[in-house]
Amino acid sequence: MDNFTLVSAAVGGLLIGLSAALLWVAKGRITGISGILGGFSALRPGDIAWRAIFLVGLMTAPLLYGVAGGALPESASHTGPTLLIVAGLLVGFGTRLGNGCTSGHGVCGLARLSPRSLAATALFMGSAAVTVFVVRHLIGA
Repeated sequence: MDNFTLVSAAVGGLLIGLSAALLWVAKGRITGISGILGGFSALRPGDIAWRAIFLVGLMTAPLLYGVAGGALPESASHTGPTLLIVAGLLVGFGTRLGNGCTSGHGVCGLARLSPRSLAATALFMGSAAVTVFVVRHLIGA
């Protein structure tokens, strides 16, 4: 958290909100990353291009930011690739189980005042807080 500034956080939040609003207005779709990625498994006509463009933009944005002179944060992970793969699979399982992810429920669902999204967001944020507490204070990692 050495790079945190109120301005960068506000600009980042505005850009996330803008992308969610643009996808809703342009396509009538919720900006849920797990749903966008998962939609590649059951494609409908006209569904490939916008999903691919969105995901390519998601992956190239940090590179463009770095090229423009922005300081990219260093990885905060001090673990090996095996644990990261297991964690990624658990997150993927959780997004399927919860029928959405942080962007779908936490950004778009809360903005629509969805009770289901409020419950999902409270559960995954609570789980994250408990996990951090256990790892940092009980396990001592």
